[in-house]
Amino acid sequence: DGYPGGADRARWHVAKAVQVFHRAFGARPRGCWPSEGALSAAALELLESFGFDWVASGESVLRCSLAADGAAPGADRACAWRPAGRNTACFFRDDELSDLIGFTYSKWHGDDAAADFVRRLEAVADSGHDNAGRAVAVVLDGENAWEYYPFNAYYFLQALYRQLAAHPRLRLSTFTGCLQEGVEIRPLERLVAGSWIHGSLATWIGNPSRNLAWEMLCEAKRVFDQVVVEGGLEEHEQRAAEEQLGVCEGSDWFWWFADYNPEEAVDSFDALYRRHLANLYRLLKEQVPEQLARPLAHGGGAPELGGTMLRAGGPA
Repeated sequence: DGYPGGADRARWHVAKAVQVFHRAFGARPRGCWPSEGALSAAALELLESFGFDWVASGESVLRCSLAADGAAPGADRACAWRPAGRNTACFFRDDELSDLIGFTYSKWHGDDAAADFVRRLEAVADSGHDNAGRAVAVVLDGENAWEYYPFNAYYFLQALYRQLAAHPRLRLSTFTGCLQEGVEIRPLERLVAGSWIHGSLATWIGNPSRNLAWEMLCEAKRVFDQVVVEGGLEEHEQRAAEEQLGVCEGSDWFWWFADYNPEEAVDSFDALYRRHLANLYRLLKEQVPEQLARPLAHGGGAPELGGTMLRAGGPA
């Protein structure tokens, strides 16, 4: 039936994120990579209401959106897109190029990896008629870059930036810079809800462990709403409970509850999630459900490179 008050809670989280960003950098953010690049028409509308000029997501979201509209799935990704009725531009990650950095080049000599990456970018440039308006979106998983490279990718990055800085046709830019410089923006008739993982939302919901975790959060939210309506908390107590609720609503909790994730990591995040939910009940001065004393999920996987991040086509 949906998360109770979900739209209001989503707005609360985005507002908090904007405040934290402004406090750290002294300016409002101009764009956003949502959790796992997850987008929907409603999410884009929410982000646009906060003044974002751009959002970024995964290539698979673009493919699903084009397929739903009957367009060719192999459409050029070297541009930005604007969904119907929106002002915010969407950039879609080039999965092949991004995953080469995240999973493959760590095993190569730095100079060879940089040369291969530049060659692939040249091929993208050669495939279009108007290179001035083309942009390739490279978005990396934070974990895989750079800890699995020799010397934290020092040699690869030195070679890559040296070659790009001297290249006559290729230039580094931010998404904001691309918009300012007139990147091509194509119309997108329909935006299908999904994330960069398979173009779906299955990384957060669908298996028994994730569904149970959501049920427990939904019940805690209903208790929170009831306590607030009844006025059972002082103002400072309510603020503390709302902050704790925000912790429990973090997207990564549900990401972890899958058997393909490492057992030790799943056990740790499972215990932390249940502890945070229990703390929420205590802040609400309510009885902690007995179910929170029992584990939700068990892992047993061995992700690539020994980490926890997955390629764009990995399991959901």
